Amino acid sequence: MSSAVDQAKQKADEAKKIAEDAAKKTQDIALLAKDDPKAATQSFLHTPFMRGALPFINGGAAGMVATSCIQPIDMIKVRLQLAGEGTTGGPKPTPLGITRDIIAKGKVLDLYTGLSAGLLRQAVYTTARLGFFDTFMKTLTARAEAKDRKIGFYERAGSGLTAGGLAAMVGNPADLALIRMQSDGLKPAAERANYRSVIDALMRIAKTEGIGAWWAGAYPTVVRAMALNFGQLAFFSEAKSQFKDTSLSPRMQTLSASAIAGFFASFFSLPFDFVKTRLQKQSKGPDGKLPYNGMFDCFQKVFRNEGPLRFYRGFSTYYVRIAPHAMITLIVADYLGFITK
Repeated sequence: MSSAVDQAKQKADEAKKIAEDAAKKTQDIALLAKDDPKAATQSFLHTPFMRGALPFINGGAAGMVATSCIQPIDMIKVRLQLAGEGTTGGPKPTPLGITRDIIAKGKVLDLYTGLSAGLLRQAVYTTARLGFFDTFMKTLTARAEAKDRKIGFYERAGSGLTAGGLAAMVGNPADLALIRMQSDGLKPAAERANYRSVIDALMRIAKTEGIGAWWAGAYPTVVRAMALNFGQLAFFSEAKSQFKDTSLSPRMQTLSASAIAGFFASFFSLPFDFVKTRLQKQSKGPDGKLPYNGMFDCFQKVFRNEGPLRFYRGFSTYYVRIAPHAMITLIVADYLGFITK
């Protein structure tokens, strides 16, 4: 009995000491903030919690900056993918034509339709994917250095694929809301949902279709994210490694590596992005059935009815959307990592 009491007392003393140390550290940072704000900021950034959280915070912030810049291009890309659904012939839409059509039917700000959903998606998806990737890379780099070797491309690729897949599952509801908001304008005026915001969209989708509908198209979303991250993060990391011993300045190394990453991210992910858009936009017809029964059914029907090249429709627009987004995200994340290291 006394042994149990002694153990409990010892644990209580240890907990008290930890609490006192934490309080003292907080007090020290507060005093330091008063005397030297810059040093206090650096001290706070180097706490164990912040070192673990910063890759996620920096990644989310970088993604939101990039989305704010390229949202109109994303809007045009979605409209291109949904144009002529189920048909092989007909006029081919162009990015310029779709832009003119959107502006003619509303106003210039309609190009920013779904921005709230796009920002929420970045706050969740990019926060997770860049945070996970950075965390995985640090662990793998430390393991490689312990074995006196450099980290390889396959390890970078594995980190990118895993980070992308995990993040996509978490971010799918915001991605779904974004597609619904951007495609709403294609419907006849009487059938439009006219979502007020991303929260309004998610609540109304859950109410009418069930909360499970938030993960509609999750399979191709995850596969697309894995393909995109394989192209973006793995090739960015590899390109930066290859450029390290060249005469290029650090800024040009980051810019060049991000441009290369943008191309490969676009090439690998566009077919899955196309299918994801079709699945997330679809709604039940008069017969109560959905046009597609899943990713493979969508691939099969589009291939048979619209031709294989339809999967790469709008590649130039997609690249113009993906490459700048990748470049802005990676450059901002790199800069935030530098100032908070």
